[in-house]
Amino acid sequence: MAEGLTGAQLLNRLRLRQVALLLALRQHGTLGAAASQLGMTQPAATKMLHELEATLGCRLFEREGRGLRPTAAGHTVYGHFDGLHGSIEALARALEALQRGGAGRLSVGSILASSPAWLTQAVARMKREQPGLELVIAVETSDRLMEQLERGELDIVIGRLVEGYAHEDYRCELLDTEPLSVVVGPQHPLAGKRRLALADLADQPWVLQPRNSPMREVLEREFRLQGIDAPRNRVETASIMTTTSLLTETDAVAVMPTSVARPYASHGMVAILPVKIVQQLEPFSTIVRQGRALSPSAQRFLDLLRAPQGQAA
Repeated sequence: MAEGLTGAQLLNRLRLRQVALLLALRQHGTLGAAASQLGMTQPAATKMLHELEATLGCRLFEREGRGLRPTAAGHTVYGHFDGLHGSIEALARALEALQRGGAGRLSVGSILASSPAWLTQAVARMKREQPGLELVIAVETSDRLMEQLERGELDIVIGRLVEGYAHEDYRCELLDTEPLSVVVGPQHPLAGKRRLALADLADQPWVLQPRNSPMREVLEREFRLQGIDAPRNRVETASIMTTTSLLTETDAVAVMPTSVARPYASHGMVAILPVKIVQQLEPFSTIVRQGRALSPSAQRFLDLLRAPQGQAA
């Protein structure tokens, strides 16, 4: 950045067209393709990029073959422009919902563990208070939710701040821990056993979360600490519905959040085995983007999430 340039001065000098050009360049890798997407000539795009670099006081790209490679400053600017683009997307969605005559729109992303209790209760309370509010719920893993939050597709995330996202860019408030349960189908020969160890399940077929998912990492760490080889006979899926169906049709074993396993067990869909998973997942939090304005509905939803379970905020 140019010496002495303040945030207020940047706001006066930056143009949204420059932000759009940089994001298009990131997507396509060449200035020609980025210019074409924006309906500009390449010389005009080149001039705009040079103007942006002059405003910021640093080079953002180095030529690499026929394309451009971002410098360290370029990567930094990309991160902040992504956040700005996400804020604009969130604003556009909110205005669109209001223009359609509704009470607004709220998009919330959640990991699976929070869905049965925290998320469901907050949604129910919110709809009682604001029946006209358009509420969109996405249930995904934390890494995918954070991508959607950054792009402005989500207003609030209930999950974990994963690697690659700086804490200072987000406002996080802890909600709860996520204990895990080992489960099988109700017809499994081990269902109903009173004493079992993880070693007793090593040779069983397993349904596992995909590699690098938090739940998979916890389970593999548990196997290593107990000196047990990871299951070789396995199916990998992130779908809880697919997992439950496989447990019903086969004698496989799986791990799922206890908050999900208990209601499933109460309906006879799975059986929880008496196997303790010592390793724990990190607690999950509410996550919102710093510097991105929250609508009154989003702020109210956060208040409802933070209220004690079973009580109104």
